Amino acid sequence: MNFITFTESHLRTFTYHVFKKMGCSDEHATLATDVLIRSDLRGIDSHGVARLSGYVRLWEKKRINATPNIKIVHETPTTATVDGDAGLGLVVAPFAMQVAIEKAEKYGSGWVSVKNSNHFGIAGYHALMAVEKDMIGISMTNASPLVAPTYANERLLGTNPMCYAFPAGKYPPVIVDMATAAAANGKLEIAQRANKNIPDGWVQDKNGAGSTDPNELKNGGSLLPLGSDKDHGSHKGYGLSATVDILSAVLSGANYGPWVPPFVAFLEPSANPVGEGLGHFLGAMRVDGFRPVEDFKNHLDNWVERFKSAKTVNPDKKVIIPGEPEHEFELERKVSGIPLIDVVVKDLNELADKLGITGLNSFN
Repeated sequence: MNFITFTESHLRTFTYHVFKKMGCSDEHATLATDVLIRSDLRGIDSHGVARLSGYVRLWEKKRINATPNIKIVHETPTTATVDGDAGLGLVVAPFAMQVAIEKAEKYGSGWVSVKNSNHFGIAGYHALMAVEKDMIGISMTNASPLVAPTYANERLLGTNPMCYAFPAGKYPPVIVDMATAAAANGKLEIAQRANKNIPDGWVQDKNGAGSTDPNELKNGGSLLPLGSDKDHGSHKGYGLSATVDILSAVLSGANYGPWVPPFVAFLEPSANPVGEGLGHFLGAMRVDGFRPVEDFKNHLDNWVERFKSAKTVNPDKKVIIPGEPEHEFELERKVSGIPLIDVVVKDLNELADKLGITGLNSFN
């Protein structure tokens, strides 16, 4: 497995031109680019520019609207439902979070459920928008059905990530950003590209038996919930995933459970949908609605310091604060560049040829 490193600015330029070729406005192309590049900067390679071809294929199938009329279709002073008009989730979700933030500025908190959207990138991007305003940010989305609930041998739920982000003082924000499956599908894609096995407990085969083959989903298998099996707490991961599905879709009018449209363009959406597109749920809460901001930040700093000083089983291993590895990746990659696996570079260069834009290698 070989890596080629690109500067952030070069990847931004390339990605922007891809979205422009899809017909996105300057504003939407810039925003969608920012969401993807932030993922790569933070070391979440599975959700960065490696996903570009997937978005283009969905656009070609007319399942993504490059010029959506994103609008509020229902609201109260503190809540709203947003219709994404089949737009890029990379654009729809920030719109919805901005609505939540504006409601929180007036009333202390804001909550927005979204329908008729698509894959929205990393949940952390949207939650961090609230943190920048000294708010607590919450972001979640349902996703293509790849996960079998506890005891099931049928794909009914997505990896359904959820994120909670908290502003700190002298330390980076505390960001709990996780899939509610044992592993995100992107990690299987990375293992496939590297031709490596995956850990036990991530997937089961079509007969319900455990497997370490990263290609198992292609053969009729399914991902497992967080916890893997009942004895190890999979019912808890199943419950978290169900919560995301209900808040994101049952609440908004999006598709839920097995009716969520697949991210891959070669699989068709359900012929009998129960809603519109994918669903998201975004929330913002003003910290000063509970206590003075500086008091909260000082105590969160103290929380971070105490957990970092915890005694560990292995003296070479320190307790990791949620969001800490991603922050360190971002600091490093801002300076040293973003490494892409050669398979992804090849895919992006082929995409450039198809769209008639400058290839990625010319930027290196």
